[in-house]
Amino acid sequence: MRKTLSILTISFLAGLAGAYTFHELAQKNLPELATYEADSLNKFARNTFEESPKSASSLRDALPTDINDDFITASKLSTSSVVYIKNISEYTYSRSYLDWFFDREPSKTQQVSSGSGVIFSKDGYIVSNNHVVNGADRLEVVFNKKVYDAKLVGTDPSTDLAVLKIEGKNLPNIQIGTAKSLQVGEWVIAVGNPFNLTSTVTAGIVSAKGREINILEGKFPIESFIQTDAAINPGNSGGALVNKKGELVGINTAILTRTGTYNGYGFAVPVDIVKKIVGDIIEYGEVQKAFFGGEVRDFDSSVAERLDIDIDSDNIEGVLLTYVQEDGSSYKAGLKEGDIIVKFDERSINSRSEFEEELSYHSPGDKISLTYKRKGEIKTASLVLTNREGTTSILKREIFTSESLGANFETVPKVERDLLGIEYGVKVFNIQNGLIKRIGITEDFIITDINRNAIKDPERLVNILEKIRGRVIIEGVNSKGRSGYYSFYLR
Repeated sequence: MRKTLSILTISFLAGLAGAYTFHELAQKNLPELATYEADSLNKFARNTFEESPKSASSLRDALPTDINDDFITASKLSTSSVVYIKNISEYTYSRSYLDWFFDREPSKTQQVSSGSGVIFSKDGYIVSNNHVVNGADRLEVVFNKKVYDAKLVGTDPSTDLAVLKIEGKNLPNIQIGTAKSLQVGEWVIAVGNPFNLTSTVTAGIVSAKGREINILEGKFPIESFIQTDAAINPGNSGGALVNKKGELVGINTAILTRTGTYNGYGFAVPVDIVKKIVGDIIEYGEVQKAFFGGEVRDFDSSVAERLDIDIDSDNIEGVLLTYVQEDGSSYKAGLKEGDIIVKFDERSINSRSEFEEELSYHSPGDKISLTYKRKGEIKTASLVLTNREGTTSILKREIFTSESLGANFETVPKVERDLLGIEYGVKVFNIQNGLIKRIGITEDFIITDINRNAIKDPERLVNILEKIRGRVIIEGVNSKGRSGYYSFYLR
């Protein structure tokens, strides 16, 4: 027992002595150990970057060190060219019994909406959206703390563009760029006046090009939008989309949302289309739209299978020609329904929006070539573009207005008559208070006959409806081409 206790005591004392010795040695060598580890890490870091200086340089170059400078410069160059637009509409309250009895003037009220615009020229031409100015009794432009009365020069619902004019000299017009060279992923800036805040700037990238979202009016809309995630809120409509150089690349037009506020998707009309539209409106009062005598639609494997068209499954390209106007340019050039158009001049075409965009750059009388496939064979057709009446002359839109009927009227152009399968007709639009509204006729309804009398021009239509009494039957087709009639009695 004593022997065992002696062994345990000696072992315990030896353990204490060993621990003390290790502690003392560690304290003496710890600084050296720490220094060694630090030197090793520093040496590793130095060797890593010294051995691959190109990699380090690439990382530094990839960092967007000057992106703020780009945004600042672009903002300075563009914000002074974006204006605030006020759309003022006046409404009259219906008279009450007391108003009539005491012969009091009916009550009037104003409704004001707003948007943005871009100074396009030094002498006061301003570009905005059609929906910003639509229905206005008076337009005002607020610029540089001054209010200008604005004249509406013209609109184009098919691109949702409008041109205004204010009296001014040496105004800061925006620098015009191009959207053709714009790349997906490229930085852009949206400038406008959302929520009545002047000169508001948001930044984002180009998310896509050639977007078609089916929001525009008119029988022949042109949709080939630039899609961006730069915030475009209410009030930004009609404002500028600019690149990092401060050059205009698009006119902000729409957002894709269920709430009415920005939801991540904004759309702008490419500036190359804007230049053509604005130039035509200023020079002729309306757009000289070119027609090729047909219609196309997007083409993919499901369409090919449904129509039993042989395709190369690894290379599906082009757009499908779905309609050829009788005696139109395409018909005369030998094109047929079912042809697959793969090139417009020298540009490859893979969507209807691309085709419509390319067509929008041209005017009636221009010569183009279309490369197409028919039964696997590649062919080329040359054709001359025409106007809406099938000629190459300059056209001016003639609108007939009747206050008593409360609407505008115009003769339906030949290209639309052929598409709808009618020989004649007068379109009704911009319906206000009056007989047309009381009857219940809808916007863009085409009147072809009144009591079996053919209606071929607006003046004849207005003369008949302002004088006719008794039973009246109005026949025609709606905007979708469906036939119908309105029956009523006039005293």
